[in-house]
Amino acid sequence: MSKFSLFMKANKVAKENKNLRDSNTVEVQVTGKPNLSRPRLNASQYLSKMIVASTVYPDLYDKELQDSYGVMTPEDLVFAMVDNPGEYNNLGEWIQKFQGFTKTFEEKVDEAKN
Repeated sequence: MSKFSLFMKANKVAKENKNLRDSNTVEVQVTGKPNLSRPRLNASQYLSKMIVASTVYPDLYDKELQDSYGVMTPEDLVFAMVDNPGEYNNLGEWIQKFQGFTKTFEEKVDEAKN
């Protein structure tokens, strides 16, 4: 393995986020404009899929674990395993920071203004 192998295009992980984002974006019609649509991200679905993609252990695709909680998808399993909505939100925030999403939209706006 060469010393540059981690930098090769095939090993770029940002494309996984793009694919995840694209798979959770739909085109919605603009009200009053019959031939115009715009992209809309389903943020909660995107976040739950990001949590699943970022989780290494436990294996959220494990059928036995899913059966023990009575769910059929990894996203439903995460939600079932977490005890309350606040904990789920904290997990989502932690995953986003871990993945490099450290600035809020408001922080980016303030930065752009200065």
